[in-house]
Amino acid sequence: MLNKVVIFGVGLIGGSFARALKKAGAVRSIVGVGRSAASMARALELGIIDAIGVAGEPASLAEALRGADLVLLAAPVAQTEAILAAIAPHLDAGTVVTDAGSTKSDVVAAARRALGGKVAQFVPGHPIAGRETNGPDAAIDHLYIGKKVVITALAENSEADVERVAAAWRACGAIIHRLTPQEHDKVFAAVSHLPHLLAYALVDDIARKPHADLLFQYAASGFRDFTRIAGSSPEMWRDISLANQPALLAELDAYMAQLTQLRAHLAAGDGAALESVYSNAQHARHQWITAIETAEAPASQDKAD
Repeated sequence: MLNKVVIFGVGLIGGSFARALKKAGAVRSIVGVGRSAASMARALELGIIDAIGVAGEPASLAEALRGADLVLLAAPVAQTEAILAAIAPHLDAGTVVTDAGSTKSDVVAAARRALGGKVAQFVPGHPIAGRETNGPDAAIDHLYIGKKVVITALAENSEADVERVAAAWRACGAIIHRLTPQEHDKVFAAVSHLPHLLAYALVDDIARKPHADLLFQYAASGFRDFTRIAGSSPEMWRDISLANQPALLAELDAYMAQLTQLRAHLAAGDGAALESVYSNAQHARHQWITAIETAEAPASQDKAD
């Protein structure tokens, strides 16, 4: 049981964390802190949080953090260093801080700069879950059931502090994995950050065509499914793209090389080569979907309930 949790950013990610902890009976009190007074008021109204802390007021921050067991940063990654610097003077020795950022190397560097000698209290994390909706109204209590949470622990972290973070996520229904920050950023550049970039690029390309209205009129489920993630927060994904720039550029270059090869097959009318690529992709996707459905079976049951 966590006595007090403080969440910076009570939208889909932070709000769902709060809702899940409350549903599990794993927390007594949750304080929300955010840039928007309206969003914080809405989170309070919805019962996601029990109190509001004001980000720009040191006295309010000090009160919010006093006696906190766990602090979650669920704001865009570009805000990480500023938030950590603001809370550093008010952190109790027993408070553990974690984050939900989609990049880790930059977050770790920011934590070392902002927290100095208190960096051992920061346990980096990344929940692999989400939807394209934002804000407190998007928060749901079953978002993390059956989903992975990657913890990229620092050498300075105590195992007890890492376990506090892991236990909180497990209370939300998540499955804990561990990677180094560097491994994390390479993996997610390929399977998360690049797909978002591609989805945004495709929708932007079509939207800028002179006959965009006609094209969108005939776009159906395939286009909808492929571009769903382009409905995500542009601010958040701008920050993620820039934060993981080296790894994302490497994956983008590899993808462009693949497209160049596919274009050559198409231009040459080489149906066998095209079918070979399509078949390999189909087989790999079927295997992945089967594994995902097996791992996330509890989530499906929860939604059915």
